[in-house]
Amino acid sequence: MVKTQRIRRLAVVLVVFGVAAGTAAPVALAAGGDGTISGGGGPNPNAERMSKDRGWVVPFAPLHFGAAPYEAVETAATTAAGEADCSISATEATYLTLSTTWPEVSPSGASPSPMTLSRYDDQTSLADPEQRAEGLFFNPGVGIWQLDSAGLGAKETAATAIDSSTAAATMAPHMVDAYCSAINGGSSKAQARATAWTPWHACDSGACEDVYQRLEADGVTKDADVDRYGGAEKRTCTFEGAEYDCLYVDPSAAQGEDAWTAPDYGPAPVPAPFYAFTYEEGGVDYEVRYWMKGDSGASTDVSASRELGVDARSKLSWAEESTLCDTTTGTGNC
Repeated sequence: MVKTQRIRRLAVVLVVFGVAAGTAAPVALAAGGDGTISGGGGPNPNAERMSKDRGWVVPFAPLHFGAAPYEAVETAATTAAGEADCSISATEATYLTLSTTWPEVSPSGASPSPMTLSRYDDQTSLADPEQRAEGLFFNPGVGIWQLDSAGLGAKETAATAIDSSTAAATMAPHMVDAYCSAINGGSSKAQARATAWTPWHACDSGACEDVYQRLEADGVTKDADVDRYGGAEKRTCTFEGAEYDCLYVDPSAAQGEDAWTAPDYGPAPVPAPFYAFTYEEGGVDYEVRYWMKGDSGASTDVSASRELGVDARSKLSWAEESTLCDTTTGTGNC
């Protein structure tokens, strides 16, 4: 889980999704801030504790990482090292950026899944207030780095956080900048690494430094079976007459470490498959997660919208939907 902290916004146009046509008339402009509001929640100490307690990676376990995600991290880290205002090699920057991922999402040492969704935060403020289906749940931490709307993921969406290329392009310079600030302030390399990893609770007890040393000693095994999106699928969709690039997120299709998809892995529900996209309303950008009724088991399609920059625990807007079409598969209201 990522602690509260500001980060630069990554300007990326995101995703949308297909919706099964319902018998009710379409609900216009339901995405955005027009729905039923949930919120009032804050940090969950139990979630922070679980992240810390589960952070240690199995001793002597070989470290695996998706080949495409690794390439994305290496590219972003090399660029960040070249632009750094302290001495850090491309390899050091790469390992610095990678070291939080296993403690956060894959303590087995298996390839971290870019699709990983947090299972520790179970606040009612993250669930559909109308309780239309159990899988209508807005898991706040997303991706290899568990970018959370309470901190480093405030300006991200599920799609940009899952996309290992866009996520790496944000995380590598963030960590390198924090590392260099510490180095230039007189910290040792180990102290500077710890400073760079401060936002991640799984690193609190030294698990990330342990991984860093293992990477320096043994490197990493690249896994061709884990792609850029970790099993999520890019789609093209229409919503309210406009066309969007979409990302379809189905936890059952997760590539790499999928322990997080087990019902008993954490107190929060496994979300039903959803589409993610960025939606603009009144000059405000929203992250939208959209569930088709055929995926969630609800009687209607449902969307949950979060204003970018706002913690999902404090405010989400939930709405009945019926206007989305996944044009890639012909699913929904096409």
